[in-house]
Amino acid sequence: MRLNHPTGQAAEDAAWAYLQRHGCRLVARNWHCRFGELDLIVWDGSVLVFVEVRLRRGTQFGGAAGSLNAGKLAKVQRSAEYYLQTHPTPAPCRIDALLFDNDPQPTWLRNITG
Repeated sequence: MRLNHPTGQAAEDAAWAYLQRHGCRLVARNWHCRFGELDLIVWDGSVLVFVEVRLRRGTQFGGAAGSLNAGKLAKVQRSAEYYLQTHPTPAPCRIDALLFDNDPQPTWLRNITG
């Protein structure tokens, strides 16, 4: 799937490059289902990780972290659950976020849904 916005595509490219430098292996990019989209699905060691990429040019209104509202988190969680139903894996899983705020280095939040 090709993103409509080049800035969003660049953020996902930067996120994937960052995760790759940290030893992650790509499973899928922009995986779609009826519940929404998962930006990146990667293996972080033996853990399957669903990664939400958020980009904000400024920190007003909470920046990239502030854009992770309850509705967005629920959508990502439902999409991840559906992925696991259609791609069963016995491995542990988690949902992470990579946040970009006016800095080429993202903030990596692990296990954002607890």
